[in-house]
Amino acid sequence: MIGECFLCHQIGALEKHHIFGGSNRKNSEKYGLVVYLCHACHNEPPDGAHHNAKTMKALHQYGQKKAMREQGWTKEAFREIFHKNYI
Repeated sequence: MIGECFLCHQIGALEKHHIFGGSNRKNSEKYGLVVYLCHACHNEPPDGAHHNAKTMKALHQYGQKKAMREQGWTKEAFREIFHKNYI
């Protein structure tokens, strides 16, 4: 897919990133908690989302706020599905 990277805003080839991975990957997909990133922002050290705790924390916070806003959830409702509060 060609478009604008969610993090660096560079135009080019993008990769789909599930904000909440692992056991929550399916829930990320179900609730639209995905962003599109260039390869560097997605999976290259030191700043890529899969290598940088600060980047991942920012994405988790963004994802939780987005889910709560779009689904009308409280923090507790979010935690019931994703098992953690990120904000």
